[in-house]
Amino acid sequence: MLKNPYLTAVSSIALLTIIAGCAATESPQLASPSPVAESSPPPVKPSQPLTVSANNPETPTNTKIQQYLNGLTAQGFAKEDQGIWIQSGNTLLANHQGTVPLSAASITKVATSLVALQQFGPEHQFITLIGTTGKIENGVLKGDLIVQGSADPLFVWEEAIALGNALNQKGIKRVTGNLIIADKFYMNFELDPLKSGELLKQGLNSEIWSSEAAAQYQTLPPNTPKPQIAIEGTVKVLPASSNGVQPLVKHYSLPLAELIKKMNQYSNNLMADMLADTVGGAKTVAQKAAAATGVPPAEIKLVNGSGLSEENLISPRAACALFMALERYLEPYSMTVADVLTVVGKDRGILAERALPKLAVVKSGTLDNVSALGGALPTQKQETVWFVIMNRGANVETFRTQQEILLKSFLNEWGSVQVSPPELTPNPTRSSKVSRSEIVN
Repeated sequence: MLKNPYLTAVSSIALLTIIAGCAATESPQLASPSPVAESSPPPVKPSQPLTVSANNPETPTNTKIQQYLNGLTAQGFAKEDQGIWIQSGNTLLANHQGTVPLSAASITKVATSLVALQQFGPEHQFITLIGTTGKIENGVLKGDLIVQGSADPLFVWEEAIALGNALNQKGIKRVTGNLIIADKFYMNFELDPLKSGELLKQGLNSEIWSSEAAAQYQTLPPNTPKPQIAIEGTVKVLPASSNGVQPLVKHYSLPLAELIKKMNQYSNNLMADMLADTVGGAKTVAQKAAAATGVPPAEIKLVNGSGLSEENLISPRAACALFMALERYLEPYSMTVADVLTVVGKDRGILAERALPKLAVVKSGTLDNVSALGGALPTQKQETVWFVIMNRGANVETFRTQQEILLKSFLNEWGSVQVSPPELTPNPTRSSKVSRSEIVN
C-alpha cells in the first residue's frame, strides 16, 4: 500500500489542475450537425523492433553512469535496485541492468499511450450520446434523459455545461423522468457510474451548482450561457441503453492524442486506467506494447495502466523502446512525441517545478520508493538521446536531484540546443483541437 503523502498530494493536485487546465484548450462549443471523423486512419505499426544490442558499451557515457551509480551506492542505495538505458539512434551509450524488469511507476503510462493510439488512432473521439424515449413539449421532456457513455476519460464540468447548453438549445429546460446512465460514463474521473450521474445532474443545472462547478464556469469564455436542465427524477444506472432511444445531443471528446497529452502532463492515474481498460486491460497493454517494441514479453509486466503499483515492471531497455515506438508511430501523422508527452519549459504539469533540461520531452514516475524518468534529450553532438533512469530506494527526492544533475552533465558534454529539433517539435495544428457538443436534429 502506498502511504507517501507526497504521492497523495500530487494525485489530488493533478485531479484539480487538469480540470482547471481544460478551459484554455477545450472551450465548450456547440456545432451544427456535420460529418465527423471519429477515428483515425488504420493505425500504423512500427516497421521494425526498436532495440539495440544489450552488450555493455565501452563509452565515456557508460563510465559516467558507473560514477553516478557509485555515488548512489555511497549514499546507501544498492546498485541492483537501479536501472539505466541510454541510446542515440541505434548506438547504445550506457546500460546498467537495462534488460531487468524494474518498478516503472508512471512510465507505465507510455505503454498505455502507445497501445491506445495503435488501437484507436490519434484522431479518435469518444462519443457520449444523450437521448430519450420521451417527447419534448413546451420546454419539458416528458420521459427519461438517457446518457450512453463510451469511456470518455476527460468528461468534466466544462463538458457538462456545454451539454446542458446544447439541451437548452434543443428546447429542453425540465425533465420529468430520471437521468439514466448506460454503458461506460465517467465524469470528473469518477469511476462509479452512479456518482458520475449525480455530478452530471448537477452540472446540467446551474441552479444547483457546487462551488467547484461555479469556479470552473468562470474559466470559460465570457458570455457562455449557464445551463438550466432541471431533472425531477433520480439517477439510475443500466448496463446498456434501451432500444428506441431518440438521440438529442452527441458530445465529442478531445481527440485521443490530446487526451493522452493531458494524461501524461499531469500523470493522471485515473485517465490512464480508463484508457487501459478501454483497450482490454493491463495484460493486453503489456502484450501489445512488447509486440510493438520488439522486446521480450518478460520485460513488460503490468497490473494496471497507470503505474500506481510497484508490481508494474518494465525494463529500462523496454521503456526506452516504448518512447521510440511512440515516435515512430506518430511520424506518419505529422506528429512527434512532443504532441503526447511533456516538453520541459513549454508545457504545464507536474514536471514544471523540476530542474530538468529545457526542451527535453519526458515522462516521470513516482511511488513511495521509486523514481523513474525517461524520454528524449535534444543535444548538439549526439542529436536526440533517448534515456531511461529507474531508481529504487527510500529517498525519492535524492533520486530526482541526482537525475537532474546527471542530465545536465550530459548537456555540458554534448551541448544544449536553443530550439527543439523537428523530431521533438509538436505539430502546431493540434492546439486548435477541442471537445464539443453537437445537436442532433
